[in-house]
Amino acid sequence: MASVARNFRNYKVWQDSVSYASKIYKVTSEMPWFEKKGLCDQLQRAVVSISSNIAEGSAKPSDAEFAKFLVISLGSAYEVETQLLIAKNVGYINNELYDNLVEELKIIEMQIAAFIKHIRNTQ
Repeated sequence: MASVARNFRNYKVWQDSVSYASKIYKVTSEMPWFEKKGLCDQLQRAVVSISSNIAEGSAKPSDAEFAKFLVISLGSAYEVETQLLIAKNVGYINNELYDNLVEELKIIEMQIAAFIKHIRNTQ
């Protein structure tokens, strides 16, 4: 069990993932109008899911439950990475933007993975 209340707002990974989501929203706003209900929508939902699952999981009473939400968050990050590759492959984003976005996302993925490991090791 968690011995103290968790405040998701204090987690750097949550702060970074919220900031990253804002960047993705700017990127999707420049995609073709006909993708607004396709790739844009899916990308936005997945990127919002990263920070949202960190926040939701922090309210769970046990570390094991929190870790499950962090795993979901990591899955959402992988989903975003996949969707960014598709966006690059179809020409919606250029190689440089793709590389920068994926580099930043990989840092978030590593933070989440380390957080999961930390929580599981303290159980």
